[in-house]
Amino acid sequence: MTRKYLPSQCPLCGGTKKEGTTTFTVDLDFGVVVVRSVPALVCAMCGADWIQDDVASRLETIVNEAKTKRLQVEVTTLG
Repeated sequence: MTRKYLPSQCPLCGGTKKEGTTTFTVDLDFGVVVVRSVPALVCAMCGADWIQDDVASRLETIVNEAKTKRLQVEVTTLG
């Protein structure tokens, strides 16, 4: 049997998703990009997070810029 969750419910634990922030990290083999204060929906119960499409697009731009610069470490905030 498949359980159905409301859009405001976490599909992992059934908790409530609330607006918050998360940290996004990506390993580029030659370096690491860390973006702090990323807006996301965060489960109040288990802490799982979901990033909206427009925010993901901004993150993709940051990662592509880091690839171009071939930085070993890039730490920034999104805000």
